[in-house]
Order: sequence, then structure tokens, then C-alpha cells
Amino acid sequence: MDGAKVARRLTVLALLFTGGAFAASLLVGRYPIDWAALADPASMDRRVFLTLRLPRACMGLAAGFGLGAAGSVYQTVLHNPLAAPDVIGVASGASVGAAAAILLGCGGALTALLAFGGGLLAVGAALAGAGLSRRRDILSIVLAGIAVNALAQAVLMLLKLAADPEKELAAIEFWTMGSLADMTPDKLAGALPWVAAGLAGLALLRRPVLLLGLPDDEARMLGVPVTGMRRAALALATLITGAVVSVTGLIAFVGLLAPHIAALLRRGGRAGLLLSGLTGAGLLLAADVLARSLAASEVPVSVVTSLLGAPFLFWLLCRKEAAHG
Repeated sequence: MDGAKVARRLTVLALLFTGGAFAASLLVGRYPIDWAALADPASMDRRVFLTLRLPRACMGLAAGFGLGAAGSVYQTVLHNPLAAPDVIGVASGASVGAAAAILLGCGGALTALLAFGGGLLAVGAALAGAGLSRRRDILSIVLAGIAVNALAQAVLMLLKLAADPEKELAAIEFWTMGSLADMTPDKLAGALPWVAAGLAGLALLRRPVLLLGLPDDEARMLGVPVTGMRRAALALATLITGAVVSVTGLIAFVGLLAPHIAALLRRGGRAGLLLSGLTGAGLLLAADVLARSLAASEVPVSVVTSLLGAPFLFWLLCRKEAAHG
């Protein structure tokens, strides 16, 4: 079977899995919905469905797809299979922005805006720091990102020390665990345009971004302006990630795992943006359904993705060791 047929079949399977997870997200919840009552505009079931259940499922779909696609870009562009938003500081920058907003007593919309701005500022600082290096290669970007990440973590610890232990500190810690529980139509509307813009940009640049996975010299021979294209791809991936985490908090492992799972489905071939995005969407939606079902009180979704992700990474490491042994 040729590669195009395999890709189409895997895409269909990923669509079916993601569609099933989306349906489960609409069906599962602490408030039982009488589906016949949805036709009544005044019913509580309709209000719960439209203001809570549907926005949560839609955000899970958009966030998972965006994080999966962004993770694929990070890993391809940085030539690092463990690349994730943390590599260039976007997650830590978003955490600093959100923590500052919580300390200032800002509302949800302003908290999201400051978290978004913190993530973009962090990656801007990382790219600017890499630009000061004489080498201006992948290693300089990664090292600059590590430095920005360390600085942001230090600022975050200072903000936690200044927080009220009973209220503000708990809010900051909960935000860093990630959750879709408080999703509303307004939050969804605030994040979706940025996620869509980033994904549209990556779709337009998908061929040169894919070629960035080759050694730099080979990519240049194929006509790719490596430095500029790498910065553009990282900026678009960061735009998506910043928009997602600004409203959901930090969701661990989805951006890291989705491209690896998609690559395994392709039996070692490089997974594209679409398959990585669909895998991420299905993974996050399934994890969110589990987060609502595992315990009497809802578990932050990042806890579930971490419980799923850590064993997978160990298995992947052992698999690679066996392959090289």
C-alpha cells in the first residue's frame, strides 16, 4: 500500500477517534442532561449544554488540535523529538503572566490576555537572545529558551511567595495544573481566532516547515530560507500555544506526545500537521472525559495527561534503546 493511501486511512481513523471523543465529551458530565429538553429555549438542560458542555468540548477539540500541531512544528524545526513549549519558554512565560494577573485581582479575560502576552514575550526574548549569538542556529535557540525558561520560573516563584497562601496561591497552582472545567463561550471566542490564525499560517507554510526537518544545508539547497522560516514557524506555533494555555492553563504532554503517537501510527514516518493535530485533539478530549469520571471531584486534565504521558515516554525510550541495541 502506498504512502498516500496509508496517510488517508490513518487520517480517517484519527477523525473517527476524535469524533467519538468529542461526542463523549458532550455526553459525560456531572449534570445529567435530558436531550429532549434541548428544544426548549427556557430549559436548564439547554443552558447547561450551550454555556458549559458545548464550549468545553469545542475548546478541548481546538486546544488538543493546536497543541498537537504546534508540538509537531517544535520537534521538526528544532530537530528535537522532546521539544515542547517549555523548550523556548512559552509555557513559563504564560504562567508568569497569569500569576501576575491573579495577584492583581484581574478578571478571567484579563488573566487570559496577560498569560497570552507573557507567552509571546518569552518566545520573543528567546528568539532575540538567539539572534545575539554568532552561530544563530538551532542550539542557540534552545539555549536561549532554557535561559528564558529559568528566568520565568524564578519570577514565578517570587510571585508565589508574594501571594496569599489561602486564595491567590491556590489559584495560581490550579492554573498551572490546567483544566477545561471553567470554559465559557466568551473564553472560547477569545482563543479560537488566534488558534485558527496560527494553524492557517502553518498550513500555508507546511512544505517549507516540513523541509526544516532536514539538515540546514539540504533545506537551503531546496530553496528554504532556513533562519527566517524557522523563526516564522516558531512564532506561529507559539501563537497557538499561547492562545490555548491563556484560557486552559498549562496542559502537560499533549504537544509532546501527539506527534510521537502520530508517527507510530505511520510506522516511523514523519507525521504531518493534520495527523498530529487530530491525535492531540483526540488525546485531550479523552483525557478530559477521564478527568470528569475518575473521582468524586473533578481532576485537573493535566494530571490525567501526565499519568498517560509519563509511561508512554518510558515505553518510547525503552523501544528506542531496544532498536539501537
